[in-house]
Amino acid sequence: WVIKYLIEYIKGNSQKLAEDGYFSEFISNGTSTEVCFLIFAFLTVAIIYAGVRNGVERVSKFMMPVLVFLSVLITVYSVTRPGALAGVKYFLVPNIENFSWMTVVAAMGQMFYSLSIAMGILVTFGSYMKKDVSIEGSTKNVEVFDTAIAIMAGLIAFSGGDPDTLQAGPALMFITIPKVFASMGLGTPIGILFFVLVLCAALTSSIALTESAVSTFQDELRWHRKKATVIVGVIMILLGTLSSLGYGPLGFVKIIGMQFLDFFDFLTNSVMMPIAALATCLLISRKVGVEKIEEEVVAEGGTFRRKKIFNFMIKYLCPIFAAIILLSSVANAFGLISM
Repeated sequence: WVIKYLIEYIKGNSQKLAEDGYFSEFISNGTSTEVCFLIFAFLTVAIIYAGVRNGVERVSKFMMPVLVFLSVLITVYSVTRPGALAGVKYFLVPNIENFSWMTVVAAMGQMFYSLSIAMGILVTFGSYMKKDVSIEGSTKNVEVFDTAIAIMAGLIAFSGGDPDTLQAGPALMFITIPKVFASMGLGTPIGILFFVLVLCAALTSSIALTESAVSTFQDELRWHRKKATVIVGVIMILLGTLSSLGYGPLGFVKIIGMQFLDFFDFLTNSVMMPIAALATCLLISRKVGVEKIEEEVVAEGGTFRRKKIFNFMIKYLCPIFAAIILLSSVANAFGLISM
């Protein structure tokens, strides 16, 4: 979807993208969505095929500064537009009337994906870290940059129009925001910058997730990296095709009332990741022992100032919240509660 919108902005079709019904028409077009998906999948596999040091690390080192620079640039432009303060106020000022316990559960679920909690990529990339790199220092960097990027993304989205008309999820990015860009004097270049930013973020995430699977095949099955990359690429294309065609030719197929994309999102984010998190907490606290974690953190002169907090959370708090997220998400999927 992002590639399609980026191409259209480059072609100067910002007004076309802002038209009612364009997004629905696009995602229902199986050919267009599949071509864009295959382009994205090829880019991911090509970078992984080059190797984690020659591919992933090099691309990430280039993309992350670009990501931050574009975020700051677009945020400054967005919040300085006339009428932007109403959206900023809506975004930053708490509204108790809209708050509920399910708001907290939904936020925790988003946190899992945003921080890659319980994902294999943490283990995979953690194994590539040099011994002299501070784990606690790296953790602080993740906290700062993840939070800062999230806040800037919110400012971009909510400073662009009437807060009451803004929609969430894909509709926000592919329907509301293009309308905002179309109303700008520099809508086309801003649109290009924005979707380049999103593409960078999506590509680096895709690289990280694919690298985790490739690394697993290498370690467990002793496959050569190129063979593992090709096999994972084929699996990715097969499953991804179901998602890209889920709102078009395969729209008639539903699993517990969900299209393929929605079902895969629910299965991974709301079921598999909380289960993995719960299992990780039990493994570390009951089997491995937090002492082993401390040894790794303080190796090569590192510090572990958050030891007491970590011990409390890994033993008690995190398992409880992981279980709450899992149960709430499953209950919501089957219509027992509403999130």
